[in-house]
Amino acid sequence: MRSLLFIPADDERKLAKGLGSGADCLLIDLEDSVAAARKPQARKLAAAFIAEARRISARPSLFVRVNAHDTGMTGDDLDAVMPSQPDGIMLPKSQSGDDVALLSAKLAVREAESGFGDGVTRIIPVATETARALFHMGSYAGVSQRLAGLTWGAEDLSAEVGAETNRLESGQYTDPYRFARSLCLFGATAAEVQPIDTVYTNFRDPDGLRRECEAARRDGFTGKMAIHPAQAPVINAVFTPSPEVIARARRIVALFAENPALGVVGLDGEMLDRPHLKRAQRLLALAERAGI
Repeated sequence: MRSLLFIPADDERKLAKGLGSGADCLLIDLEDSVAAARKPQARKLAAAFIAEARRISARPSLFVRVNAHDTGMTGDDLDAVMPSQPDGIMLPKSQSGDDVALLSAKLAVREAESGFGDGVTRIIPVATETARALFHMGSYAGVSQRLAGLTWGAEDLSAEVGAETNRLESGQYTDPYRFARSLCLFGATAAEVQPIDTVYTNFRDPDGLRRECEAARRDGFTGKMAIHPAQAPVINAVFTPSPEVIARARRIVALFAENPALGVVGLDGEMLDRPHLKRAQRLLALAERAGI
């Protein structure tokens, strides 16, 4: 998934618009974007939207961001949406892999109750929203076969820390949040799941979004969350490998396949070793997921 678009679950117009946004995944939000008094109605709308959207042959993935475990509302969220069979659940304010294991157990019960196959519902935790969570970023490896990715957030974390801001005047994150971003990247890599970059909140700044996407792709992220439909095409463009890059990756894989006994091969005057092969294989897998 290259682009993951947040949509408030209580806004029928935005939900419908999201289907035409081009986003790879819709994050139907029951958490921060929905006021407490509207959460019961939002759950009903989310369930109805998922059931209807699943009938569309070419559709984005449908994930629901539920409320965090410590709110006491996670169970109500799951009871409402799981019968409609979302593709996955986004878990906010995850403290460690234990929170994913707990959610996985809750999903298993509801899958059985709804007659779905065990393990079909994927999980993406938002893993850096509290200070405590940063000390457990290595705990997601092997915790659940449902784990599809790991993402991070700077807004809740900066509020907990009491920071005046989380970005410099240049637009770059300050050091504490760059640290959280890096931990997310390494945690996802260690867990062998997709590293997903956080949102770019200024939806009227496509150039800034593109720069941040390019920096994320450079560092190893393979997708980014969005808060506005207009951001999805920019994110998709940056995280879609170009034909030239794909062709080179295929040449690298072919060279190593032709020379299995060699640890180093030469291509266009450059010496390439096994890490280059692994990078090429990962890029081709990303291209395949993007349908290229």
